[in-house]
Amino acid sequence: MGLIKKTLYTGILTGASVFGYLGATTTIISPLPRDDPLWSSKSFAKFNVHNNASTQDVCVKRVPIDKIRPELLEKEGDLALEFCRGVWGGLGYRFQRAYLARKYQGPATTGQLWTTEQLSKSTYEPGTQLTDHFEVVEKTPTEIIIRCGDTPRSQGPRGSDGLFVISAALDRERGEAVLGLKSCFFTSERKVEGIQGPMPGWMELLHRWYSRVWMTTGTWRVTR
Repeated sequence: MGLIKKTLYTGILTGASVFGYLGATTTIISPLPRDDPLWSSKSFAKFNVHNNASTQDVCVKRVPIDKIRPELLEKEGDLALEFCRGVWGGLGYRFQRAYLARKYQGPATTGQLWTTEQLSKSTYEPGTQLTDHFEVVEKTPTEIIIRCGDTPRSQGPRGSDGLFVISAALDRERGEAVLGLKSCFFTSERKVEGIQGPMPGWMELLHRWYSRVWMTTGTWRVTR
């Protein structure tokens, strides 16, 4: 019994330490500011055709520039791309990737990215589809916008829809790289009244912690 109690206590302390680290090194902002670029993006106008209320947030992490791999600072766009590769090819997405592969990988989805190697090497051009759940819809040197919520084989309006923005920019004044994971979930198949987004509170909380995990493991890819 003593060993069991000790093991359980150690597990609780470890879990608390992990959550403490994630909370201390990342910042969640919700709701998004009214002047956030997402609201004026082509993708938001295209997919949220009814302008329905959304569940929205952004997870931000600031990293000293001298901690970033120097080769990623030489060409505009390399940092955002490598961070995107780290998010999808990293440990944080590994379990969801495996689950989706077991459920959806097959002849109808052979043109999509499935393996860790594919996710770690893709250039994430618009039209790239990932694990039958995500599709790149816009790409700039500082951000990659991805549609989510349902299979990309469903190109029309959806009951579950959303946009996921992976970004990386340099704040030269503060000497930091600013990494971001922005989420916006909504219903696009019909007009929904009210100001409440589609995600219940408990799910929104879990999503935010999942974003922190993605942020942390994605950052490993761009730091030295």
